[in-house]
Amino acid sequence: MDPSISWLQPEQEGPAKLLWLRIWQTQQELDSMNLKDVDSDTEAFPNGYPNHIINGKTDKSGSFAQRRRKGDNRASTKMMSRHPQKVVGEFGGCPWRRDNFLYSKGIIGLHQEIEHFYEYMNHTRTEHLMRNDVVCRIKQIIISRWPEAQVEVFGSYRTGLYLPTSDIDLVVIGKWSNLPLRTLEQEFLDKGVAQENSIKVLDKASVPIVKLTDKQTEIKVDISFNMSNGVKSAELIRSYIQMYPVLPKLVYVLKQFLLERDLNEVFTGGISSYSLILMCISFLQLHPRPDTGMNLGVFLIEFFELYGRKFNYMHTGIRIREGGRYISKEEMQKDMIDGHRPSLLCIEDPLLPTNDIGRSSYGVLQVKRSFEYAYTVLTNAVLPLSSHSVCQEHSILGRIIRVTDKVIQYRRWIEKTFSLKYSPTIPRPRPPRSSRSLSSSGSTSSVEESGGSSEGSDPPSRDISPNNMHVQRHIPQKSHQQWRNRKYKNSPHNNYNQSTTTKRKKQTKQY
Repeated sequence: MDPSISWLQPEQEGPAKLLWLRIWQTQQELDSMNLKDVDSDTEAFPNGYPNHIINGKTDKSGSFAQRRRKGDNRASTKMMSRHPQKVVGEFGGCPWRRDNFLYSKGIIGLHQEIEHFYEYMNHTRTEHLMRNDVVCRIKQIIISRWPEAQVEVFGSYRTGLYLPTSDIDLVVIGKWSNLPLRTLEQEFLDKGVAQENSIKVLDKASVPIVKLTDKQTEIKVDISFNMSNGVKSAELIRSYIQMYPVLPKLVYVLKQFLLERDLNEVFTGGISSYSLILMCISFLQLHPRPDTGMNLGVFLIEFFELYGRKFNYMHTGIRIREGGRYISKEEMQKDMIDGHRPSLLCIEDPLLPTNDIGRSSYGVLQVKRSFEYAYTVLTNAVLPLSSHSVCQEHSILGRIIRVTDKVIQYRRWIEKTFSLKYSPTIPRPRPPRSSRSLSSSGSTSSVEESGGSSEGSDPPSRDISPNNMHVQRHIPQKSHQQWRNRKYKNSPHNNYNQSTTTKRKKQTKQY
């Protein structure tokens, strides 16, 4: 078992666990020492692969060496096996589970957990409006510098398939002889919109981008130039979401699964979110199910089985066009240009068939290993005779996915800091004034008044999209008696009416 993709389960606690962790840690230290002693001219992969050969080309620059984040991944579970209290000690790691819900056994309980996980991890109204505010502020800086440029949102924020810690992807469309990467960097520095030392310009990448972290919200933003296919790809994914309602729920679980293991980016040895979504679409196309009675647990386990055990990465490519099918890499290579060869994870671009979406995913074998591990763990947990199938006592989904304390604390900080800022403020209407006349008995005539707003705050909205920011609130009407008691309980008019009535009663008694 590799702690980088898995962790020990509760039933594995004991002296043997501590002994195994010491052995594994010692072996890792020996491996790192051996790698340092390897001659620089030897064609050996720093990440454990035998050769520096990627997609038919030999790399001696070390550019394909496996990279890791510098501790900025709040969702990372790398320390789960050795220090679980530091990762999920405060909240337990399964905040999606409901205390008052009776979970079923086995695969049905897994389905229920996936439903609750999706509802919990989906963005709240405050989180969505906060991201929209970040986009507006950055867009304003760009437009003020280049008035004729267009700024578009693409990626997970446009499709709505983003996790609480996901990045925001923007593309700037304009006409430049040379991309103004450094100019944009200086603009952000002058405006003070980014955290200190967070702005990075990747001008040598295949797609040059500017990366930054917003100072107010700590949200990471990636800005590219003249990549219009990103917007079209987002619209394509939204069309498939309409076609397959289970797609968002499946994608949420898989994105969280890869994010925890630092396998959600090509740069860190994983696969991109776009590649993952296309793999999910292909899976749903070629594994049809009836519209009723779909079990998300079955979908998840079969996805892990397909891409963790059965899929032939060496000879098979993925195509989602025209209803979807598997194609041989030899057939796909005929349409490629510039002498490119299909990569290990070969996914045909649905918008540009000559492009291979997975060509930069050099660490796909690590992703395959993690999928196989998840398939094994979930299959053993949902078996009818398994002691771990009682979902009411132990989380089945929690055996492969945990939400760290840092993520929960970050989401609570967002709600505490920005909920009032983005809450709609509706002025409380004042009751209309009208002429009041005394009747023969000395009482005032009744006046119907209504208005007011609810004192309670809105619950999180789950249906807000980047293209629909309109928010409606129901304003309950207050009755005349409520306004009368509230406004005129101690008013001079009320005291006058009471004294007048008392005097007339005394006069009646004298007669």
